[in-house]
Amino acid sequence: MERAPQQPQPFTGKPWLNRYPEGVPAEIDADKYASLMDMFEQGIKEFADKPAFTNFGKTLSYQDLDELTRDFAAYLQHTLQLKVGDRIALMMPNLLQYPVCLFGALRAGLVVVNINPLYTARELKYQLLDAHIDTLVIVENFADTLAQVIKDTSVKNIILTRMGDHLGPIKGRLLNWVVKYVKKLIPDYQLPSAIAYQTVMREGKQLSYTRPELSGDSLAFLQYTGGTTGRSKGAMLSHRNLLANVEQCVGMYGPVLRLGEEKVVTALPLYHVFALTANGLLFFRLGAQNLLITNPRDIKGFVKELKGSNFSCITGVNTLFNALVNNDDFKQLDFTSLKLTIGGGMAVQKVVAEKWQRMTGSRLLEGYGLTECSPLVSVCPYDMAGYNGSIGLPVCSTDIRLVDDHDEAITMTHTPGEMEVKGPQVMSGYWQADTNDTLDSPFHDGWLRTGDIATMDEQGFFTIVDRKKDMILVSGFNVFPNEIEEVAMQHPNVREAAAVGVPQADHGEIVKLVVVKQPNTELDEQTLRDFCRQYLTAYKVPKVVEFRDELPKTNVGKILRRELRDEAS
Repeated sequence: MERAPQQPQPFTGKPWLNRYPEGVPAEIDADKYASLMDMFEQGIKEFADKPAFTNFGKTLSYQDLDELTRDFAAYLQHTLQLKVGDRIALMMPNLLQYPVCLFGALRAGLVVVNINPLYTARELKYQLLDAHIDTLVIVENFADTLAQVIKDTSVKNIILTRMGDHLGPIKGRLLNWVVKYVKKLIPDYQLPSAIAYQTVMREGKQLSYTRPELSGDSLAFLQYTGGTTGRSKGAMLSHRNLLANVEQCVGMYGPVLRLGEEKVVTALPLYHVFALTANGLLFFRLGAQNLLITNPRDIKGFVKELKGSNFSCITGVNTLFNALVNNDDFKQLDFTSLKLTIGGGMAVQKVVAEKWQRMTGSRLLEGYGLTECSPLVSVCPYDMAGYNGSIGLPVCSTDIRLVDDHDEAITMTHTPGEMEVKGPQVMSGYWQADTNDTLDSPFHDGWLRTGDIATMDEQGFFTIVDRKKDMILVSGFNVFPNEIEEVAMQHPNVREAAAVGVPQADHGEIVKLVVVKQPNTELDEQTLRDFCRQYLTAYKVPKVVEFRDELPKTNVGKILRRELRDEAS
């Protein structure tokens, strides 16, 4: 809904520091741990007997994780002869194998490269070649994709796992049989040189493990960007980058979280940087139990896993929360233990946030981040009363500034500009990028360019206006898709909405709105346009409304405006 514009006021310094809630520090110690391996070892020592990860009803304790990761690291070091700094790719959904392989690889001193298991053969080939991968861990469900391109890559070692490999001989074999023969989720493939994951773990147990020497500057991840606005790039994230972001999360939310007592729901895939840090690393640091959801798109099955779990924290994207609040079984769950809900990856919509808060009693706190920032940049503070449409305050030890089209810093509140970020969580650069190519550099005078347009209010809350590249130009006026979508979502018969610009000779672009209706409801184009006209000036009202059964999304549920825009061009 449009509000009366607020009068810009000059500001200096970091006004958000005065708005930090009680217990939130201005700065964190980015060097609290020497490396992620150091954080892992201290966590194992402190929380050894507590549950660490749960999936398909099976739980690994912190002590179990210590032993399993040691065995995996030993195999990598001795049998595969991998050295510190070598890259290993992980291509799997949320399974118990993921944290074993992740922390095992880090304990061996390797650089982890996460790969989306739903990649096409072309996308997989590109990432394997770009990252120079010679060792890959992959779940059998996606082995046929690898088989299509393996001969064109440098991959030498393939570790092949099955979904039930950590579930025990009876339950594990049953799940593997169902996946292959009942659900038929494993296409035929030929990878004759692949090594079975269970063989790796069995043989690794007999081998010695050598602790490598790592520092905060050692490269920990090549985390590839989502590719929703262009070709995917590998962000070089060091151990210190990730550790800093974990401590920044602890700084912002530590006052409401208890060591060794939390249970977090991880529905977003851990190969995505949001879940990797905000779920996998943060809640390991806190000694929490992590409930891994392998297929969050199966909302019925997802809700069934939540029943009786007494979860205290959950993260997700707007589309996931939207699906949950529209599920009748979810409404019947017990939310008395829920204390923290964080939304990220895309804008959280007011309708969804308010429904979530009414239903669960927990505020849906929006955060903002980028792969290049490990990823967290800002979050809504834990003491907020409810949704305010912002992405919150910069996290501890983080500076944000806004710049105009001439790269001059903006010093007035409520004035749009491109966000630029500085902090210990910011990457060193892109893998294999030409550091001398200043035109293509992600940095500007030492600040990371985000490509997002935002404003800041007097308290230091930032609000995203939109992505630069998603902006719609109508007769010389800038139209921001988020605003159109926010208004459309107020209509009770609209379930999801995405706005894009369609080229037109007379107006530059016109606004096209693509809509998914609520089930069993009626809505036509003219009715929705009339509704939008109540809240938007004429040039912002969608000229074209298209209804669909679903919107194109990334695997973590982020709506792909680019795909809709390309279709309309």
